Amino acid sequence: MVEEKKKTTIARKKPKFLRTDWHKKIRLGRGVKKNQKWHGAKGRQNKFRLGRKGRGQRPKVGWGAENDTKGFVGGVETVRVENLRELEAVKKNQGVIVGRVGARKRISILEKAKEMGLRILNRYKEKNDAVS
Repeated sequence: MVEEKKKTTIARKKPKFLRTDWHKKIRLGRGVKKNQKWHGAKGRQNKFRLGRKGRGQRPKVGWGAENDTKGFVGGVETVRVENLRELEAVKKNQGVIVGRVGARKRISILEKAKEMGLRILNRYKEKNDAVS
């Protein structure tokens, strides 16, 4: 039996693209991580926009993943699922990402995926999660 090679992205140092001056103001995310996310610099003389030294990297074309590893999470190809019909179309070697659905439908998708032996990639610990 031939063993399949696990597809992963190249191990390289990719910076976290954070908002300009996020460390200076609370509303820009000093204590709130979700507010630190990237916002492009708009100002005319903004040093970040001008690409001055010591300012951190900006997201550019070259930072993306290679074409053959795009859509892979942890070496597994991902499929977004929102109902049981879509779940039945998933192949054995693919990972499942459960879309935005309600609690009842999420539980039924998780149970069916467990029966099928599929791997759920965005399964986080939840207080009322019935399936373990």
